[in-house]
Amino acid sequence: MIPPSIVVKEVPWDDPEAAALRAAQRAEIEEMYGPDSEPGVAPSAADIALFVVAYAGGAPVGCGALRPLEPGAAEIKRMYVVPDWRGRGVSSAVLSALEAGAAARGRTTLKLETGPRQAAAIRFYERSGYARVPCFGAYADDPTSQCYQREL
Repeated sequence: MIPPSIVVKEVPWDDPEAAALRAAQRAEIEEMYGPDSEPGVAPSAADIALFVVAYAGGAPVGCGALRPLEPGAAEIKRMYVVPDWRGRGVSSAVLSALEAGAAARGRTTLKLETGPRQAAAIRFYERSGYARVPCFGAYADDPTSQCYQREL
């Protein structure tokens, strides 16, 4: 259940709060996996169809994005919740917004990549109906990648 105090809004990729959340996400990932640990091309304003930020009491507390893939599919990118807000419904609110945004854009398949050191993220995605699948694209040969998918 999503707490009523959390509001999710679509924002431009270059929104300053969005940029700060993405920077925090990347710093956390680099701490876990090392610098330059992102396989493939990093997302950018040019290839992201939707970017959302979750707010609690007006403060940005989480984010996520959709990157279009093949027709009918999109990839979830840059899912992140600030540490003090984890376990409080923010990730569910962000994921719900991304799934609704994907459906509104005609996407019926959502894919994502995470890593073995992100056990909480893996549990969250599995609880949310995402099933492990063979890795796709740039993640196919990356030993630190675990890929998931859900049909909407």
